[in-house]
Amino acid sequence: MKKIIIVSGDPNSINSEIIFKSWKKINKSIKKSIYVISNFNLLKSQFKKLRYKIQIVKVKSINEKEDKSDLKIIDVKLNYKNSFKVPNKLSSDFIIKSLNIAHKLSKNKNISGIINCSINKNLLKKSKIGVTEFFASKCGLKDSSEAMLIWNKNLSVSPITTHLDIKDVSRNLKKQLIINKVNTINFWFRKKFKRKPRIALLGLNPHNAEFRKNSEENKIIIPAINELKKLKIYVKGPLVADTIFIKDYKNFDVIVGMYHDQVIAPFKSIFKFDAVNITLGLKYLRVSPDHGTAIDLIGKNKANIQSFLQCIKVINKFGP
Repeated sequence: MKKIIIVSGDPNSINSEIIFKSWKKINKSIKKSIYVISNFNLLKSQFKKLRYKIQIVKVKSINEKEDKSDLKIIDVKLNYKNSFKVPNKLSSDFIIKSLNIAHKLSKNKNISGIINCSINKNLLKKSKIGVTEFFASKCGLKDSSEAMLIWNKNLSVSPITTHLDIKDVSRNLKKQLIINKVNTINFWFRKKFKRKPRIALLGLNPHNAEFRKNSEENKIIIPAINELKKLKIYVKGPLVADTIFIKDYKNFDVIVGMYHDQVIAPFKSIFKFDAVNITLGLKYLRVSPDHGTAIDLIGKNKANIQSFLQCIKVINKFGP
């Protein structure tokens, strides 16, 4: 079985709880393929503070064979002893190192993919960048052809712009950007499911700005749709965002919105934690749980592991 790389993510988060609870649920045959990129002492101290009893072992590479009941840790240097209050500067360096190790390891043909636990986006040093964009940059993608897909077996959603403030969405919306990302989504579905996905493309403005002459719908979105149709991609739109999630979403495989919360907020209201964040267009499979760091839940034993367990299933289902 190919190896699964888990990046422990933000040290100030519910991630250690998620990892522990999930480990208790994962099938024994899968456990032996899992390697966690983290700081050994930090994870050990967090487990101890949470009163979690689990055997962890430090390994130097994914080639080391250990007892499959042990959680294998690829150690990342972090000189700090306070378990849940690591300073931002140290957290940022630790996260960047962890993601770089994961990227390097994922070039190995013996890797099924990466699961990265939640990360505070402000710790990625560059403003307005998320893990999706980080890995896209590491893979050398220059044309914004990567796509963030929030996947559920019944419906997926994808935002054209990702981690942007609302005031910046309109000026970053481009015809070619829409074409690139929808084309990436279409390619992935055809590769994995052997069929064309039914894609709904939303407008940007309320009521699609009534299709006024100078609206983004008329200047950018409709021309992009026309080009996509020429590429024989099944796409309809621009559709209005305020009604599609009532019932019309059931007619589509993917709903593509113009900004993050336009599609992800209603999607989560329907599917809750039963979803996985997949980055399409990379040289490898990268997924993450569809939730944040939840610092308000640290140490309370209330973290929901459903999305993380779905990540394991997705890696096994869609990995190379």
